[in-house]
Amino acid sequence: MTAYDERASLGGTPAYGAPPARAEPSVGDEPGARGDLTATAERVHRSVEAVIEGKPEVVRLALTVLLAEGHLLIEDVPGVGKTMLAKALARSIDCSVRRIQFTPDLLPSDITGVSIFDQQRRDFEFKPGAIFSQIVIGDEINRASPKTQSALLESMEERQVTMDGQTYELPSPFMVVATQNPVEMEGTYPLPEAQRDRFMARVSIGYPSPAAELQMLDVHGGASPLDDLQPVAHAHDILKLIDAVRSVHVAETVRRYTVDLVAATRTHPELRLGASPRGTLHLLRAAKASAALQGREYALPDDVQALAAPVLAHRLLPTAQAQLNRRTADQIVREIVQRVPVPDPSAPAWRVPGQQPPGVRGL
Repeated sequence: MTAYDERASLGGTPAYGAPPARAEPSVGDEPGARGDLTATAERVHRSVEAVIEGKPEVVRLALTVLLAEGHLLIEDVPGVGKTMLAKALARSIDCSVRRIQFTPDLLPSDITGVSIFDQQRRDFEFKPGAIFSQIVIGDEINRASPKTQSALLESMEERQVTMDGQTYELPSPFMVVATQNPVEMEGTYPLPEAQRDRFMARVSIGYPSPAAELQMLDVHGGASPLDDLQPVAHAHDILKLIDAVRSVHVAETVRRYTVDLVAATRTHPELRLGASPRGTLHLLRAAKASAALQGREYALPDDVQALAAPVLAHRLLPTAQAQLNRRTADQIVREIVQRVPVPDPSAPAWRVPGQQPPGVRGL
């Protein structure tokens, strides 16, 4: 029970809680189905954690982005497990996986595909590129030229590829997991803002604790744990989880709180570029996925607050003065979260005449 659940229960009326009763049950409403979905999410989480030791919050965020139908940018120094996290998530799910090693000579057609003239048919035939996969791992994405990086724009936002006037739909679920090194900038091309804004969240793994690093020596010392990693969920299981996340209820007060948080980034004196409306949508979707993973079918301000920095910080551009003061976008977002008023949990967000609020249901 969160602080908001507890405070609301004192008054007997949920503030942000369960949605109005539905005439038709949605995916995951039945107790047996909810149990299966919960077990699926936990299996994937444990499978990735078996490879990435001591970083449960990072694994949870990666799974949240997957279920929220977003894309993940992993940004950290070399050697902390960026690519391994992406590969562990991909191998834990029985779906199509492609890895793209971004290099300066990589071409857009290597990603999207190319039309080749077939001599026998006397016609052009489209050869799909590496983007035609359910999970795409883009390693060192900032080492490719801006022309090649832009090949991802349509696929990440619209989940399709247009080539020679023909549109090709991408498989579902579809997720891009990209890595980049923010320290070594020689021979790299910074991601344009349009590209960064298409990533739902950015995560930094960080160095492990001494205990986790010692355990890593035991687990990774002889062989890579990725070699023994087997899929623990199918693609259709992930689609069911995504459907369940879509049905998570978000009260009007929580939606307004989300908008207020994002709007505060656009007027902050230390930011020359605030978060976009796409950032608002991504924050709300991520909050719904987080609520579902915690066994709730309704989102709380807690979910929005916990995800504000990972979802919003990489979209923001601090001013020159803020950079001189060594102020980061993450610090500014956390200050905004502390400053923006949280909705009052004592006021009901909805009311169904003549009915008692339904019990808590969810994943």
